[in-house]
Amino acid sequence: MTEELHYDVRGKGPVLLIVPGGAGHPMGFAPLTDVLADRFTVVTYDPLGLAHGRLGRPVGDQRVEEWSDGAHRVLDEVLAEGESAYVFGTSSGGIAVLDLLARRPERLRHVVAHEPPCVGVLPGGRRQQAMFQEVYDIYRAAGVQAAAAGLGAVLAGQEPEESRSGQPLSRDEELGTPMALFLAHVLRQFASYAPDLTALTASATRLTLAAGADSGGQLLHRTARFLADNSGNGSRFVEFPGGHVGVAEHPVAFAELLTETLLAGGGTPVPLTT
Repeated sequence: MTEELHYDVRGKGPVLLIVPGGAGHPMGFAPLTDVLADRFTVVTYDPLGLAHGRLGRPVGDQRVEEWSDGAHRVLDEVLAEGESAYVFGTSSGGIAVLDLLARRPERLRHVVAHEPPCVGVLPGGRRQQAMFQEVYDIYRAAGVQAAAAGLGAVLAGQEPEESRSGQPLSRDEELGTPMALFLAHVLRQFASYAPDLTALTASATRLTLAAGADSGGQLLHRTARFLADNSGNGSRFVEFPGGHVGVAEHPVAFAELLTETLLAGGGTPVPLTT
């Protein structure tokens, strides 16, 4: 049985599919989509349906390919025959859109992946992945606040400190908290994803890697830059306003630069393959 898809549609113009980060809950995206809806038909995908009545229901460990396949099914529902779409993903959503481009590029005009945490591509990437496991361990021992502090340290290039304060969440508390679901069921699984650089190179002219200007020198800025440098000469690297959560920090400026980047990089529809 095919799972129900959850997404919202607003605006008018060419389709822009957005895949949020974290556990896929689109909280905080409204100011961004308010601006983008003037130029695009904005389709915001909610992979787990957390904003569509499923918050509190059981969630299992997530797979990048499941989010990517779901995004592809959303495009099949919203695109007319012969049309293609722009795509934007940030954080864990950035990994999902990289997988979408690598495995199902035929209906994509241009993809922007903002700070995807697929850190295994970096030299010493296994150690970086292990630090995300440590953040998970902190979450299980001391709860969301302690784990969020540990995650912030990792993103800044520091070792996470094991917290002695805080309490683990009950199962019901976890299921009702999007950040907890991310820490429990998305973070480790997505950080272990290995992007297909050969496939991305084949679609390099339709790919922009992005990072926050305020993230300079940090882990995910380096990851995005590395991917841009190693996925073919056609791919680009662009710095966006703010840091890892620049979407929420500077939504108007972020939306304006995203529009420029998408239209400059993917203004010509990609012919569909049969």
